[in-house]
Amino acid sequence: MKIDIDFKNSFNVIAGPCAIESYDSLYEIANFLKGLGVAIIRGGSFKLRTSPNSFQGLGEEAIKYLVQVCKELGLASLTEVVEVKDLQNVFQDIDILMVGARNMYNYPLLKELSTVNKPIILKRAMSATIDEWLSAAEYLQINGNDNIILCERGIRTFETATRNTLDLSAVPIVKNKSKYTIIVDPSHSTGNSAYVPAMSMAAVASGADGLIIEIHKEPNMALSDAKQLLDFDSFRELYKSIISLKKHIR
Repeated sequence: MKIDIDFKNSFNVIAGPCAIESYDSLYEIANFLKGLGVAIIRGGSFKLRTSPNSFQGLGEEAIKYLVQVCKELGLASLTEVVEVKDLQNVFQDIDILMVGARNMYNYPLLKELSTVNKPIILKRAMSATIDEWLSAAEYLQINGNDNIILCERGIRTFETATRNTLDLSAVPIVKNKSKYTIIVDPSHSTGNSAYVPAMSMAAVASGADGLIIEIHKEPNMALSDAKQLLDFDSFRELYKSIISLKKHIR
Protein backbone atom coordinates (compact mmCIF):
# COMPACT_ATOMS: atom_id res chain seq x y z
CA MET A 1 0.00 0.00 0.00
CA LYS A 2 1.41 3.37 -1.02
CA ILE A 3 1.55 5.85 1.85
CA ASP A 4 0.86 9.50 1.12
CA ILE A 5 3.64 11.42 2.86
CA ASP A 6 3.14 15.16 3.24
CA PHE A 7 5.87 17.16 4.98
CA LYS A 8 5.01 20.51 3.45
CA ASN A 9 1.45 20.86 4.70
CA SER A 10 1.31 18.77 7.87
CA PHE A 11 3.25 18.31 11.10
CA ASN A 12 4.86 14.87 11.29
CA VAL A 13 6.13 13.04 14.34
CA ILE A 14 8.51 10.32 13.17
CA ALA A 15 9.51 7.67 15.70
CA GLY A 16 11.11 4.28 16.08
CA PRO A 17 14.24 2.53 17.32
CA CYS A 18 17.73 3.90 16.80
CA ALA A 19 18.70 0.52 15.35
CA ILE A 20 16.47 -2.30 14.15
CA GLU A 21 17.31 -5.32 16.31
CA SER A 22 14.81 -7.96 15.18
CA TYR A 23 11.56 -8.33 13.27
CA ASP A 24 9.52 -8.96 16.44
CA SER A 25 10.86 -5.96 18.36
CA LEU A 26 10.34 -3.66 15.38
CA TYR A 27 6.79 -4.90 14.86
CA GLU A 28 5.94 -4.30 18.52
CA ILE A 29 7.31 -0.76 18.41
CA ALA A 30 5.62 0.05 15.10
CA ASN A 31 2.27 -1.35 16.24
CA PHE A 32 2.46 0.75 19.41
CA LEU A 33 3.22 3.88 17.37
CA LYS A 34 0.41 3.21 14.93
CA GLY A 35 -2.01 3.03 17.84
CA LEU A 36 -1.02 6.56 18.82
CA GLY A 37 -1.35 7.93 15.31
CA VAL A 38 2.31 7.99 14.22
CA ALA A 39 2.47 7.24 10.50
CA ILE A 40 6.23 7.19 9.78
CA ILE A 41 8.54 4.62 11.36
CA ARG A 42 12.28 5.23 11.53
CA GLY A 43 14.77 2.44 12.07
CA GLY A 44 18.52 2.28 11.60
CA SER A 45 19.79 -0.48 9.32
CA PHE A 46 23.39 0.41 8.47
CA LYS A 47 24.79 2.20 11.52
CA LEU A 48 27.83 4.46 11.13
CA ARG A 49 29.33 4.30 14.62
CA THR A 50 32.29 6.15 16.08
CA SER A 51 33.69 2.92 17.51
CA PRO A 52 34.12 -0.14 15.27
CA ASN A 53 33.25 -2.24 18.33
CA SER A 54 29.74 -0.73 18.58
CA PHE A 55 26.69 -2.40 17.04
CA GLN A 56 26.81 -1.66 13.32
CA GLY A 57 23.20 -2.60 12.49
CA LEU A 58 21.70 -5.62 10.74
CA GLY A 59 22.15 -4.09 7.27
CA GLU A 60 19.97 -5.48 4.48
CA GLU A 61 18.20 -7.80 6.89
CA ALA A 62 17.00 -4.78 8.88
CA ILE A 63 15.69 -3.12 5.73
CA LYS A 64 13.67 -6.24 4.90
CA TYR A 65 12.16 -6.15 8.39
CA LEU A 66 11.32 -2.46 8.09
CA VAL A 67 9.68 -2.82 4.70
CA GLN A 68 7.68 -5.86 5.80
CA VAL A 69 6.48 -4.35 9.08
CA CYS A 70 5.44 -1.07 7.47
CA LYS A 71 3.65 -2.91 4.68
CA GLU A 72 1.72 -5.07 7.15
CA LEU A 73 0.72 -2.12 9.32
CA GLY A 74 0.15 0.46 6.58
CA LEU A 75 2.94 2.78 7.72
CA ALA A 76 5.71 4.68 5.93
CA SER A 77 9.31 3.55 6.34
CA LEU A 78 12.39 5.69 6.93
CA THR A 79 16.03 4.66 7.17
CA GLU A 80 19.49 6.08 6.53
CA VAL A 81 21.33 5.44 3.27
CA VAL A 82 25.11 5.40 3.57
CA GLU A 83 26.50 4.29 0.21
CA VAL A 84 25.73 5.11 -3.42
CA LYS A 85 26.02 1.47 -4.50
CA ASP A 86 22.99 0.47 -2.40
CA LEU A 87 20.58 3.08 -3.71
CA GLN A 88 19.12 1.26 -6.70
CA ASN A 89 18.52 -2.10 -5.04
CA VAL A 90 18.76 -2.24 -1.25
CA PHE A 91 16.67 0.87 -0.59
CA GLN A 92 14.19 0.67 -3.46
CA ASP A 93 11.21 -0.24 -1.23
CA ILE A 94 11.93 2.33 1.53
CA ASP A 95 9.54 5.30 1.47
CA ILE A 96 11.81 8.02 2.89
CA LEU A 97 15.61 8.11 2.76
CA MET A 98 17.79 9.93 5.25
CA VAL A 99 21.33 11.28 4.95
CA GLY A 100 23.04 11.19 8.32
CA ALA A 101 25.15 13.96 9.80
CA ARG A 102 28.38 12.18 8.89
CA ASN A 103 27.38 12.12 5.22
CA MET A 104 26.21 15.72 4.81
CA TYR A 105 29.47 16.44 2.96
CA ASN A 106 29.31 13.24 0.89
CA TYR A 107 28.60 15.04 -2.39
CA PRO A 108 28.64 11.95 -4.66
CA LEU A 109 25.92 10.43 -2.46
CA LEU A 110 23.91 13.67 -2.45
CA LYS A 111 24.14 13.96 -6.24
CA GLU A 112 22.92 10.40 -6.69
CA LEU A 113 20.05 10.96 -4.28
CA SER A 114 18.95 13.94 -6.36
CA THR A 115 17.79 11.44 -9.00
CA VAL A 116 15.57 9.55 -6.56
CA ASN A 117 11.88 10.37 -6.55
CA LYS A 118 11.41 10.09 -2.80
CA PRO A 119 11.47 12.43 0.19
CA ILE A 120 15.05 12.91 1.40
CA ILE A 121 15.90 13.99 4.95
CA LEU A 122 19.27 15.75 5.25
CA LYS A 123 20.73 15.94 8.74
CA ARG A 124 22.99 18.80 9.65
CA ALA A 125 26.63 17.85 10.21
CA MET A 126 27.84 18.53 13.73
CA SER A 127 30.26 21.24 12.56
CA ALA A 128 28.24 22.68 9.67
CA THR A 129 27.09 26.26 9.45
CA ILE A 130 23.53 26.83 8.29
CA ASP A 131 24.77 28.12 4.92
CA GLU A 132 26.89 24.97 4.42
CA TRP A 133 23.86 22.87 5.28
CA LEU A 134 21.70 24.74 2.78
CA SER A 135 24.39 24.31 0.12
CA ALA A 136 24.43 20.57 0.74
CA ALA A 137 20.66 20.54 0.29
CA GLU A 138 21.12 22.14 -3.14
CA TYR A 139 23.07 19.06 -4.24
CA LEU A 140 19.95 17.00 -3.54
CA GLN A 141 18.01 19.15 -6.00
CA ILE A 142 20.36 19.27 -8.99
CA ASN A 143 18.57 16.44 -10.80
CA GLY A 144 15.05 17.50 -9.99
CA ASN A 145 14.23 16.13 -6.53
CA ASP A 146 12.49 18.98 -4.69
CA ASN A 147 11.13 16.91 -1.79
CA ILE A 148 13.91 17.81 0.65
CA ILE A 149 13.54 17.93 4.44
CA LEU A 150 16.28 19.38 6.62
CA CYS A 151 16.85 17.92 10.09
CA GLU A 152 18.49 19.89 12.89
CA ARG A 153 20.21 17.36 15.17
CA GLY A 154 22.58 19.49 17.18
CA ILE A 155 26.03 20.92 16.60
CA ARG A 156 29.30 20.38 18.48
CA THR A 157 30.19 23.19 20.87
CA PHE A 158 32.29 23.44 24.05
CA GLU A 159 29.31 22.30 26.14
CA THR A 160 29.46 18.70 27.40
CA ALA A 161 26.20 18.48 29.39
CA THR A 162 24.51 17.10 26.27
CA ARG A 163 25.91 15.09 23.37
CA ASN A 164 25.50 18.10 21.07
CA THR A 165 24.01 21.58 21.39
CA LEU A 166 20.54 21.69 19.84
CA ASP A 167 20.45 24.84 17.71
CA LEU A 168 16.76 25.68 17.59
CA SER A 169 17.57 29.09 16.13
CA ALA A 170 18.23 27.13 12.92
CA VAL A 171 14.49 26.56 12.52
CA PRO A 172 13.42 30.20 11.93
CA ILE A 173 16.69 30.96 10.12
CA VAL A 174 16.19 28.13 7.61
CA LYS A 175 12.59 29.19 7.10
CA ASN A 176 13.71 32.78 6.50
CA LYS A 177 16.54 31.87 4.11
CA SER A 178 14.90 29.05 2.17
CA LYS A 179 11.71 27.20 1.37
CA TYR A 180 12.86 23.91 2.87
CA THR A 181 10.83 21.94 5.36
CA ILE A 182 12.74 21.54 8.63
CA ILE A 183 12.32 18.98 11.38
CA VAL A 184 14.20 18.52 14.68
CA ASP A 185 15.87 15.49 16.26
CA PRO A 186 15.87 15.95 20.07
CA SER A 187 17.20 12.42 20.64
CA HIS A 188 20.59 12.64 18.93
CA SER A 189 21.09 16.27 19.88
CA THR A 190 20.71 15.79 23.64
CA GLY A 191 21.81 12.16 23.88
CA ASN A 192 19.72 11.88 27.03
CA SER A 193 16.09 10.76 27.24
CA ALA A 194 15.50 13.05 30.23
CA TYR A 195 15.89 16.10 28.01
CA VAL A 196 14.01 14.85 24.95
CA PRO A 197 10.49 15.93 26.06
CA ALA A 198 11.47 19.53 26.88
CA MET A 199 13.46 19.98 23.68
CA SER A 200 10.68 18.40 21.63
CA MET A 201 8.20 20.95 22.95
CA ALA A 202 10.69 23.76 22.39
CA ALA A 203 11.16 22.58 18.79
CA VAL A 204 7.41 22.70 18.21
CA ALA A 205 7.27 26.22 19.65
CA SER A 206 10.18 27.31 17.42
CA GLY A 207 8.12 26.51 14.33
CA ALA A 208 9.59 23.14 13.33
CA ASP A 209 7.61 21.16 10.75
CA GLY A 210 8.11 17.87 12.56
CA LEU A 211 10.11 15.78 15.01
CA ILE A 212 12.10 12.57 14.77
CA ILE A 213 12.27 10.77 18.10
CA GLU A 214 13.84 7.48 19.10
CA ILE A 215 11.99 4.98 21.27
CA HIS A 216 12.39 1.40 22.51
CA LYS A 217 10.22 -0.89 24.61
CA GLU A 218 13.15 -1.51 26.97
CA PRO A 219 15.72 1.25 26.46
CA ASN A 220 18.21 -0.30 28.90
CA MET A 221 18.37 -3.39 26.69
CA ALA A 222 18.83 -1.51 23.40
CA LEU A 223 21.89 -2.30 21.28
CA SER A 224 22.40 1.31 20.20
CA ASP A 225 22.16 4.71 21.96
CA ALA A 226 20.24 3.37 24.95
CA LYS A 227 20.58 6.59 26.96
CA GLN A 228 18.56 8.70 24.52
CA LEU A 229 15.65 6.31 23.92
CA LEU A 230 12.20 6.98 25.37
CA ASP A 231 10.18 4.04 26.64
CA PHE A 232 6.58 3.53 25.54
CA ASP A 233 4.97 5.34 28.50
CA SER A 234 7.26 8.36 28.19
CA PHE A 235 6.67 8.65 24.46
CA ARG A 236 2.90 8.30 24.86
CA GLU A 237 2.80 11.25 27.26
CA LEU A 238 5.12 13.33 25.09
CA TYR A 239 3.08 12.61 21.97
CA LYS A 240 -0.10 13.80 23.67
CA SER A 241 1.67 17.00 24.76
CA ILE A 242 3.02 17.62 21.25
CA ILE A 243 -0.42 17.25 19.67
CA SER A 244 -1.96 19.51 22.32
CA LEU A 245 0.67 22.22 21.81
CA LYS A 246 0.33 22.10 18.03
CA LYS A 247 -3.38 22.84 18.34
CA HIS A 248 -2.55 26.12 20.08
CA ILE A 249 0.14 27.21 17.64
CA ARG A 250 -0.83 28.69 14.32
